[in-house]
Amino acid sequence: MTVAAGPVFSPQEIPFSFRGSWFDFSPVIGEKKYAQDVHLVSHQTGMHPILRLIPTVEGVRAETTVTAAPHRLTWAHDTGRIDLAYENPDTARVRGQGLGLRLLAADPVLTPFSGPYFYQDPGDGSWVFTVYQTGRRYRITLLAGRAEALGAQALGTAERGVVLPGDGEPWEVAIEEYETARAPYVGGDDFEHVAAAARAEFEAFRDAVAPWRSDRTPAAELAAYVLWSATVRAAGFVTRPAVLMSKHWMDKVWSWDHCFNAIALAGGLPELAWDQFRLPFDHQDAAGALPDSVTHSEVLHNFVKPPIHGWALGLLRPLHEREPAEVYRLLEGWTGFWLTARRVPGRELPHYQHGNDSGWDNATTFDPERLVESADLAAFLILQMRELARLAGELGRPEASDRWSEAAGRMRDALIAELWDGDRFVARGVHSGRTWSSSSLLDLMPIVLGEELPASVRDVLAARIETHLTAFGLATELPTSEHYQDDGYWRGPIWAPSTVLVEDGLRRAGYADLADEISARFRALCEKSGFAENFDAGSGTGLRDRAYTWTASAYLILAAAHERREAAADPA
Repeated sequence: MTVAAGPVFSPQEIPFSFRGSWFDFSPVIGEKKYAQDVHLVSHQTGMHPILRLIPTVEGVRAETTVTAAPHRLTWAHDTGRIDLAYENPDTARVRGQGLGLRLLAADPVLTPFSGPYFYQDPGDGSWVFTVYQTGRRYRITLLAGRAEALGAQALGTAERGVVLPGDGEPWEVAIEEYETARAPYVGGDDFEHVAAAARAEFEAFRDAVAPWRSDRTPAAELAAYVLWSATVRAAGFVTRPAVLMSKHWMDKVWSWDHCFNAIALAGGLPELAWDQFRLPFDHQDAAGALPDSVTHSEVLHNFVKPPIHGWALGLLRPLHEREPAEVYRLLEGWTGFWLTARRVPGRELPHYQHGNDSGWDNATTFDPERLVESADLAAFLILQMRELARLAGELGRPEASDRWSEAAGRMRDALIAELWDGDRFVARGVHSGRTWSSSSLLDLMPIVLGEELPASVRDVLAARIETHLTAFGLATELPTSEHYQDDGYWRGPIWAPSTVLVEDGLRRAGYADLADEISARFRALCEKSGFAENFDAGSGTGLRDRAYTWTASAYLILAAAHERREAAADPA
């Protein structure tokens, strides 16, 4: 059998999947819920474990070693092995020798409104699960060997599934996810050709997004796999091919996360990158607001996310030149939402209604009050209005360009006059009018304004940012703060988006050495601990969801930029 190539990883850490697919293979079957066995987990209509894959020896569950490479998932045992590879986004092939496999419904209970119904198709002899939770069907077609079924046509509670005995005879099946009906499965290429084709698809993606990779960037290939495997085809409310935040439980597109994935993909896959940037705008509401999140069967508008989109567009040039008038219209609507719906009449500065709006859900900035005028929000909008001014100029609208430039200048002046106390930026309660400071890195985010800040303000921000820098990167709460928590979400752990935004702002503000150090420590952290949702700032341990795409994208963004700087410094 072909030796696995590419990075080898545990499916408990990173789901095994395929670009475009809405399902994966993983023992992670819910938020922080780990099963004993690998499951087929679908992300249509939510995250739902569908099939449990149990390797067996002589009919008894076997303890196997489960490993994955980008193109192959393997169960290994002294008596034999099982291999799984994707043939296409909705079809996986599974073969085994020396080991059996029980493919059982993850949920044993069928009710009138939930669970699996299982039957044998009289037309082609395949076995089919139709599952309420996803509203989809899962077909198992025997390609080699022999099999038996359990619980066909059973109602109520029953063990349902297909048993492949693995008693010395090689066996192989195809597993498909589809809607109502499709033609019988007809196997084409043999398993090794299927696996080789999957490997080639991944390697083409990897080469496009990380052509600069080398021994100096040892995590680049795995970062590319995290993005590739978390990509789904357009379906439901997902109007374009989309990189989900994860094919664990964070299986959505949030309306700021997508910007980092777009930036990471832009150099090599501009069409996919542009789809990432545009997707939330497909659900922009009448007020101009972007949704909080989008997934297969749900669009949430109960919160929003910070307006980093002008900043992101600056890094996505020239992608938006394909539809500049439309981009201008969409960005104008999003900016107008903040200036109209999120400003108290007579005030210059906009406000968040909850920490969730900022993306920093529980940051200590929001401890005194939740409705807050904060410096990071103003800074992001200043950059966004600068981008609108530039776009208007390119579109031949000089009056609009001047108007946006003047609005950006007014907000910058108000930010300094109203929220800078001479030593730090403060937050202000919308109702109370009182101000306060915190030990959150969020208060230092105006560094994203770079050279637009007065030099004295830049100096103070850079010095304060440095106090957040641990051996592994930027802690989101000052490590000496009484509110710091190792696993406190935004009250301590290191996060990818704050790292990228601060690093970029420092570099534009003239603090390249500090930016270099932040980049180097974060890249080393990912190389040590993978691509977790966030990281313990003291130990570097990965926390929460362990296969988070914006973390992988942050690594690719920072590594690519570092390699460009190295090449420029040593053109030979």
